[in-house]
Amino acid sequence: MSQFSDKFLGFFDRLNPRTVLLTSLSLIICISLLMIASASIPFSAARDLAPLRFFWYQLAYVVIGGIFAMAVYRIPLRFYYHRTHMNVVFLMWVAALGLLILTAFFGEVINGSRRWLDLGVFNLQAGEIAKAVMVFVTADYVVRRSAEIRDNVFTGVRLLVWYLPVGGLLLFQPDFGTVLVLFATLIVIIFVSGAPALQYAWILFMAIVLGIVAAWLEPYRRERILSFTDAFDDIQGSDFQLARSLIAYGRGQLSGVGYGDSVQKLSHLPEAHTDFLLAITGEELGFLGVAVVLLLEALIILSIMVISLRALKRRQLRLSYTVFGFAVVIFGQVIINAGMTMGLAPTKGLTMPFFSFGGSSMVVLLIMIGFVLRVDKESLEIHNQRLNDKY
Repeated sequence: MSQFSDKFLGFFDRLNPRTVLLTSLSLIICISLLMIASASIPFSAARDLAPLRFFWYQLAYVVIGGIFAMAVYRIPLRFYYHRTHMNVVFLMWVAALGLLILTAFFGEVINGSRRWLDLGVFNLQAGEIAKAVMVFVTADYVVRRSAEIRDNVFTGVRLLVWYLPVGGLLLFQPDFGTVLVLFATLIVIIFVSGAPALQYAWILFMAIVLGIVAAWLEPYRRERILSFTDAFDDIQGSDFQLARSLIAYGRGQLSGVGYGDSVQKLSHLPEAHTDFLLAITGEELGFLGVAVVLLLEALIILSIMVISLRALKRRQLRLSYTVFGFAVVIFGQVIINAGMTMGLAPTKGLTMPFFSFGGSSMVVLLIMIGFVLRVDKESLEIHNQRLNDKY
């Protein structure tokens, strides 16, 4: 542990990362519900739906996600990592892959993408599940193969055997944003595991090459990459969403035009309650409102990282890398979503974690939080029982 890490961990220990995490999470969900209620009313009215339909749906997703999170919190960590359950992570990967295959054949097409399985009362987005599962897979792999990863340049590359089927099915949907988050998580976990630079450099090189090829083969992806460099050269075409997002931020200035008074949500910015909810927040609540949302996201990420550092300090490597991977997933989505709404990155179909409307995203993210809290609860018990090497 570096001196900086020790000071950082000590500071958050005094604040109690669990308390910071739960408080920040509660606050951002409350703000999310308020902003979804505001941003979705015109969208609902245009389709003759109940005015607060999406507010109630999101509240239901929060409740469902909370129930799943509490269930995960009650599962002992040995279920995932103990020798008698050594195949659980593999079974999770098979299940995620199976859901992606089902989506490819039977998924519902929404806005040109086949990402959702229609379960009647709920559309399941398998890509959200894949993000969480691949964190488990990567953390387990780098611990089991720790000696090989340090000595053999190509051991980390073999992880692509697990990633390429998942990534290929996601690109087929297409869901390029989730693929970016997955490979970023892979590279970061390999980096923090202590692998030589050449180890993750190979993966980074291959990811960049595959990313460029995937982006350039699809005309709409190529158009998005080129259009974000000038958000106003084709405001009725490829720049439609981005231009209106920037206009929303511009109207909001420091303190916003007032809650409920957004103009861009009035059918100017399509589906403003989902990927571009942060822009509507910027218009109605201004820079200050956006800053609060991003601060809460940062506190959630930092709290998760502190819990990961605690496990690392106790040499519970699987737990540490898994929790850290969840932090990377959330951080990646925050950066991409905020970047695309502000014109700093091409438009991607990624939600702002815990904030944008989205059932699968909210439920899976809360399940991640349930696991993180379980690690925070059980890590010290594992340490006292001298079982660190099994976790």
